[in-house]
Parts: sequence; C-alpha cells; structure tokens
Amino acid sequence: MFNQFGSYIQKPTEENKLEIYSDGNFEYQIIIPQYINTKKINYGQIIKIKEGGKVVEKRKEIIFGKPKIEDIETTNIENLNTILRARLSRLVRKTQCHAKKKKSIEDSVELFKVYWNFLKPIHKKQTPGMEEGLIHKKLTWGNFLHWQLSYTN
Repeated sequence: MFNQFGSYIQKPTEENKLEIYSDGNFEYQIIIPQYINTKKINYGQIIKIKEGGKVVEKRKEIIFGKPKIEDIETTNIENLNTILRARLSRLVRKTQCHAKKKKSIEDSVELFKVYWNFLKPIHKKQTPGMEEGLIHKKLTWGNFLHWQLSYTN
C-alpha cells in the first residue's frame, strides 16, 4: 500500500540530479554507488572536527557530482532524526514499544512519511508534498485510509 507513494516521486536523471549530504562516514561513498548511478547525484559530506566533545570546525567535501559547497549541510536530516525518535516510539530502544521486527519499523516509518509529507502542514499551511507539487490539497486521515488503490500486475 505504501509502496505506491514511491511512484509519485520524480526519479533522478543526469539533468535533474538527486542531492545527497551526509556526515563524513566513508562507508556512504561505497554504498551509495551500489544503489544510485553517481552521474545522477550531487553528493557532499560534512566532516565535523571535535575537540573535547565540541565541534570546532566543519569541513565540507564534494564526493560525487557538483553540489554547491554552501548547500552541504546535515542539519535537516539531524532534525528529521530527532523528530522520528520523538514521534516514533518504535525507534527508541528504551521504551516498551520498541520494534522487534524489521517489517514493523518499516511500516511505522512509511506511515510517518505519509503523515509528514501529505497530512501535516509545515510552511504556510502547506505540506511538503504540496510544496513539491505532488498533491494539490492536504490529505486527511480519512482521505488516506479510504484511498482507492489500483493494482497492476
């Protein structure tokens, strides 16, 4: 059911590249090319230099493509991680609701993505899906739960 929302997302091309920014974990440089053609992404990393537990410097590096150096930042994803941990108790280990099955976590995150992108207004009474032109009006839980699905083989 949730997988159909993926069909509404524009796929990256060499002309319309996917922007990816991450921390300095070198493993991303190995994993990302296994799933996405590097000609279709602009990927940059921000490496935080810490001393005594405090960030004293942020170094930005271009890994693939040509991202704007000033756009390389992880604040948005760090904010999203905080929101997910606060709103999805399954992602917090120290609760009775923590998920023991991968499918439960995946379903919870997919449902949250629908809520966040299509039901919850963020800016100027618009959802992120509205801002991106994916939908024209905010969905309600009733709209979503009664959505008529079409199945294709």
